Amino acid sequence: MVVDTPAPEIDDDDVDRLFHALADATRRDIVVAAMEGEHSVSALARRYPMSVAAVQKHVAVLERAHLVTKERRGREQIVRIDAIRQASRLLDAIEDLWRGRIARIGALLADEPEGAHP
Repeated sequence: MVVDTPAPEIDDDDVDRLFHALADATRRDIVVAAMEGEHSVSALARRYPMSVAAVQKHVAVLERAHLVTKERRGREQIVRIDAIRQASRLLDAIEDLWRGRIARIGALLADEPEGAHP
C-alpha cells in the first residue's frame, strides 16, 4: 500500500532565486562575509577586483533571494545577513520533498509481485 504524503509547499521562484544567488562564488563570499558581521558595500568592493557598481549588483541578487539586506547609514549602504534560516528551511523542504518521492518509489517497488519486473 502506498501512502501519499503531502509535498511541502515550495515556491519555484524562491528556489530559482536562491540557487541563482548562490551559484556565483563572489555572492557566496559576500554571504559568508555578512554572516561574520555587517559590511558596507564599498568595504565589500575592496575585497574584489571589481567596481563598487558590480558589487552592488551582486548584493541586489542576494537581496532578491532574501539572503541579505541593505540598510542606509549616512552615506554608506550596510549589508547584513537577512534570512539564512529562510534558505535553510527552503532547502529542508526540498529535501523532504525528495525523501517523500523516494519513499513512495520504494513503497511501489515493495508492492510489486515477484517476477513482475519487465
